[in-house]
Amino acid sequence: MNVSDEDGADVADVFARLAVELHEEGGVEETIEAIVQFALQAVSCTYAGLVLAHRGGKLETAAATDVLMEKADALQLELGEGPARTVNAEHDTVLVQDTVTDTRWPRWSPLVAALGVRSVLAVRLHTNGTTLGVLELFNSEPDAFDADDDAVAHILTRHASVALASARQEATLWQAIDARKLIGQAQGILMERFGIDGDQAFAVLRRYSQDYNIKLRDVAHRLIATRRLPE
Repeated sequence: MNVSDEDGADVADVFARLAVELHEEGGVEETIEAIVQFALQAVSCTYAGLVLAHRGGKLETAAATDVLMEKADALQLELGEGPARTVNAEHDTVLVQDTVTDTRWPRWSPLVAALGVRSVLAVRLHTNGTTLGVLELFNSEPDAFDADDDAVAHILTRHASVALASARQEATLWQAIDARKLIGQAQGILMERFGIDGDQAFAVLRRYSQDYNIKLRDVAHRLIATRRLPE
């Protein structure tokens, strides 16, 4: 299905269903996979992938519908140039009509052209000015992406950005809840063993965390698993 061939009402319905489906996914990885799979249906692309942006400008391939995408992304990371890097650093969108003739990335473009990638559409995922990643759409034919594809890709990334940010926030929340439970269990062990109160038990865990340069959560996990503090 190509969304650009649908009438306005159908397009709105498709993206309404997309928004629901994305928000119903169980976690960050599932959300990312749903995004790239929908991109394959919605835009004129042969391959789709998503690169996550981390602090310090580090990029990580989070999903790819084909091993060719993984190779193309690996080249971007290795060479330090390519559309995903450019989008992450400078732009909301990068369009490559033909990698054979494009000169913006003199090392990357010839190599991905040799892999069979001719057209590229890369769009930034972001919320409140924070870059979350880059959606990459590749086609094996030159001049494959038109204005409709660009418009659909931007609508998709807006939905995807909100869904991904929500999934990340929920994952962080559950990690915090899990850590709090672990620390609570570890406090209980120390309180029972040494006859101390909760504040004193927490102080012991924190001291071991600082002295051994181990995260508080990991100190608690180790105590629960082995019934011993780090030596």
